[in-house]
Amino acid sequence: MKPTANAFVAKFADAIVAVLGCHDRVIFKGYLPFGNDDHLNRFVDYGLNLRRKDFLPFVEQHSDRLVAHAQAMAEQAGAVYRYFESKQDKEALVRQLLHEQPRNEGLIAVLCFKECCRTVKLLHGQGRPRLAFRQRPQRVLYYYFLDADFGLMHVRVQTWFPYTIQVYVNGHEWLARQMRQQQIGFVQHDNAFTQLDDPRQAQRLADRLPQLSWVKILNRWAAQVNPLLGQAWLGERDYYWVIDQAEYSTDVLFTSRTALAELYPRLLEHAWLQFSAQDILAFLGRRLHPCFDGEVLTDCKADRLPGARIKHRMKNNWLKMYDKFGWILRIETVINQPREFKVRRWRLRRGHRRLVWCPMNKGVANFYHYHAVARAANERYLAALAVVELPSATAKQLDRACQPVQFHERRRRGLNLLHPEEQRLFRAVLRGDLRVNGFRNRDLAQELYGPAPTEITARRRRTNQVCRLLQLLRAHGLIAKIPHSSRYRVTPHGDAIMCSAIYLRFKTFPKTLDAVA
Repeated sequence: MKPTANAFVAKFADAIVAVLGCHDRVIFKGYLPFGNDDHLNRFVDYGLNLRRKDFLPFVEQHSDRLVAHAQAMAEQAGAVYRYFESKQDKEALVRQLLHEQPRNEGLIAVLCFKECCRTVKLLHGQGRPRLAFRQRPQRVLYYYFLDADFGLMHVRVQTWFPYTIQVYVNGHEWLARQMRQQQIGFVQHDNAFTQLDDPRQAQRLADRLPQLSWVKILNRWAAQVNPLLGQAWLGERDYYWVIDQAEYSTDVLFTSRTALAELYPRLLEHAWLQFSAQDILAFLGRRLHPCFDGEVLTDCKADRLPGARIKHRMKNNWLKMYDKFGWILRIETVINQPREFKVRRWRLRRGHRRLVWCPMNKGVANFYHYHAVARAANERYLAALAVVELPSATAKQLDRACQPVQFHERRRRGLNLLHPEEQRLFRAVLRGDLRVNGFRNRDLAQELYGPAPTEITARRRRTNQVCRLLQLLRAHGLIAKIPHSSRYRVTPHGDAIMCSAIYLRFKTFPKTLDAVA
């Protein structure tokens, strides 16, 4: 675990195994230096000495050459080349190919799709036609590799001028290979680590990703997929690389699913109800200024478990929190518009070089800035969640819950707090997606008994059975009816009782109770 003074990690240290900050998805884009329409027309007129109407047939030949190169490259590597007219799930298709033809390294497949991308179009002009950059459909090639250093990755290249390239890598895949080389034990599940033998060393390795020689690495991949580079008509032009999107995640690995399940609904509720626009901007290193031109939105998706998440969006950048596989609390910052953030740069001011605050740029040389800004945002967000408390009940409250009570002039039995069926009911009521908007009879029935039966009598019998359970919980004050609706909510008293009971059952002495049962 990386040494940290984060208040959240310190507060829940007993339930946390490790904390790892690592880049997840990173998307680079490479552009050949052809700027606006005027630059393009000057290049055709004076650089190539072509008539403008002859430029499109000229680049069409090169488009066919890029496709032929992809087919030859796939055949040489024993990989698959496929063309699709419609959209496909590329990741699923590639993983299926890997399952059918396992390999440890090299080209897996080349997929060709028809997509709309920025390319050249001939338009009417005064005296003669003119060339302009427009969105047009064209063939786009996706090269999927198993790279020795970066694992599963892909390179996307447009087959029409100006041959823009996109490179996708995953920081967790890269880190896994680094840890394997360093002989550090770990267990990886998808793009997360559920076990780390040496979290401190893993964090040190993860921090090295922005420091790699990215221009050299990206140029090497570009040279593999674009044989046009270095041709006389393109001159000495190379790609200018930018970071199109960067995700940085902070994973808090808990000791058990139960430990996170007790805490996560309260974190979700606190973030949804308490974090204001000013808070979200502060997490991202911004202040709410009267001249701020944009929206700050919060979107909570609590209807999916596991994987309930909350997303805070500031223009086209966002912060997310979600539970990964029920074991990991993930805080993730995604940067799409880096100029919304300020970083310190050396600038010439009045004849002197000074460190001043400037907007962060997209150039790949700014990768370390992306890293620092996103990591700081995640740490601020986690620290703000430290105010959330785990519910706890007193011995007197637990004793009272075990005693019979009167409800609507009828006697209701006491609760058997540690009984498996009672625990199952508690866990169903405390589900995160049912906490946000409340729950109905049929929601609880679906969670406890599965899909509703088709027979009317059986369905009515199940509804009455759940109704009795709801009355039992209401009689003990664990839930309350939401006025003017058919929904129920968990009370603070119910939070304390049910969460404490679940904690005792699964955390304090689970093996003892299992042996008794």
